[in-house]
Amino acid sequence: MMFNLLYKELRLAAHPNLYIFTLLGVLVIVPAYPYGMVFLFGCLGPYISFMYGRETNDIYYTSLLPVKKRDTVKAKCLLMVLAQMTQLSISLPFAVLRLRTLPSSNPAGIEANIAYYGFGFIVYAIFNLIFLTQFFKTAHKVGKAFVLAIIPASIGVIIMEVLVHIPKFQWLDSVEPAIMLKQLPILIVGIIVYILSMLVAYRVSANRFQQVDL
Repeated sequence: MMFNLLYKELRLAAHPNLYIFTLLGVLVIVPAYPYGMVFLFGCLGPYISFMYGRETNDIYYTSLLPVKKRDTVKAKCLLMVLAQMTQLSISLPFAVLRLRTLPSSNPAGIEANIAYYGFGFIVYAIFNLIFLTQFFKTAHKVGKAFVLAIIPASIGVIIMEVLVHIPKFQWLDSVEPAIMLKQLPILIVGIIVYILSMLVAYRVSANRFQQVDL
């Protein structure tokens, strides 16, 4: 049943822009580009899909299907996770290619290294937790949920980009193998935060959606 719901999300609920923004993981190969924008695109794509779903009455349509409200929430959560993890997966080979073919210094901000991906998971976690829990209060007010979520996510990106220009934290910008090993705890923490945030987002959103009268 959940596979069928996710398939329905991908075929009917996902706006074409979701796939476009997912592909923007390739931007990590662009020289002198603020790579933190990739994560914001990973937040913007799901938002557009939710807004598209509001205009097409997707939530109401799904509620008419023989599925639980919790499964509707779970399908939306899985759609966001799938889009964001696909974006990261697409970016990885381009990040490696950049390090092999272009100068490693990125004057615009952080390099696409291990710390970068750790921070990215945290940015996603912040956005997803706020956006999903706010949206499923009403299952309708997408814009308000997006504004409340994108502001702290953007602040997280700004902090990530600015930190590497502070001498004390310049090791976060390194692509040297020994230094990236030092960055590994950031990636581990980021993954843990992301997983926990999605579990909390699902539980809170499902409970709130149960109270919504469609």
